[in-house]
Amino acid sequence: MTHRLKSGSALALVMAFAGQVALAQVTEVGPGEGQVNIVAWPGYIERGETDAAFDWVTKFEEATGCMVNVKTANTSDEMVALMNEGGFDLVTASGDASLRLIAGKRVQPVNVDLIPSWSTVDDRLKDAPWHTVDGVHYGTPYMWGPNVLMYNTDAFAEAPTSWNVVFEEMTLADGQSNKGRVQAYDGPIHIADAAQYLMFHKPELGITSPYELNEDQYAAALDLLRQQRQLVSRYWHDAFIQMDDFKNEGVVASGSWPFQVNLLKAEGQPIASTIPQEGATGWADTTMMHVDAANPNCSYMWMEHTLSSNLQSDLSVWFGAVPSVPAACSDGRGMQTQEGCDANGLADFEKIRFWTTPVSNCTQGEGACVPYYRWVSDYIGVIGGR
Repeated sequence: MTHRLKSGSALALVMAFAGQVALAQVTEVGPGEGQVNIVAWPGYIERGETDAAFDWVTKFEEATGCMVNVKTANTSDEMVALMNEGGFDLVTASGDASLRLIAGKRVQPVNVDLIPSWSTVDDRLKDAPWHTVDGVHYGTPYMWGPNVLMYNTDAFAEAPTSWNVVFEEMTLADGQSNKGRVQAYDGPIHIADAAQYLMFHKPELGITSPYELNEDQYAAALDLLRQQRQLVSRYWHDAFIQMDDFKNEGVVASGSWPFQVNLLKAEGQPIASTIPQEGATGWADTTMMHVDAANPNCSYMWMEHTLSSNLQSDLSVWFGAVPSVPAACSDGRGMQTQEGCDANGLADFEKIRFWTTPVSNCTQGEGACVPYYRWVSDYIGVIGGR
């Protein structure tokens, strides 16, 4: 399983509504409406309030007259819920949300002919199956990257080589147990992290994709998560609370995003990150427009703006992600360098198992895999101690 979601997971979801998608597209961009309302991951849309050096909103507002209003969301499920409620124009959706939004007809096709910088997008992303259905694009690529293992260098003499430090009880290099000192992600998609761990350590289960699990594979993943439950001090979904826990609450290891790692290191905290031997899940995020967007012109202006090389470059540095516009790594228009992009995982695209929504019809057969609604209810149970 690679990033190519020509696996059953994506194809089954796509086939469920292929032919039913709305094909109407905006044909021209008119004057801005005065604002654009965006649901975004924390750290994705900065106006210099966190760090004055990172601001890709102010100049956009001055140039277009479109004021940018941002509602941050900490999980893909929260993003889907907000888009279902309405009132937003755009969302920066990961792969475990994007196809659900398309299937639910919450987002509209995007006319890439109205986005001049579309030609600069990484060819690996232009037709990515998490935002393209039946040849129709439902968004513009934004950023991508891995879910990393963040750790405290005081507790680990060397970088951990395995995710076992967050799944199995052990004594760490500082002589203390990891129990009560690790965290896990507060989202059902974390089941995929457990499945990926089992792919490496229990090949007899026959897992080929962490998003396509039959009943036995799924049960094994849940058992591992119940074991992890005994170790976890907090299930995190707020990036800033997780950072505070690493600084003040004795947390020493957790799955995380490069965003938290970068901020903590910038504060001089003893923090580092790694991708262990089992590999990593990851995210490839897409800016998508609500089917009832009240501000489509400003939305198109923003999507074009997000593909500008300097924005992509600075965001890549800020978030520790890989730009969707390769030139942003090396053209010198922003802060990023080729070395920085390489460090963020530019060459790891084929190795990352990008988030996608689990469905029942998968490569193992029709109805063979456990669908996402069960991931949701069962993960709530795991967190609750069941």
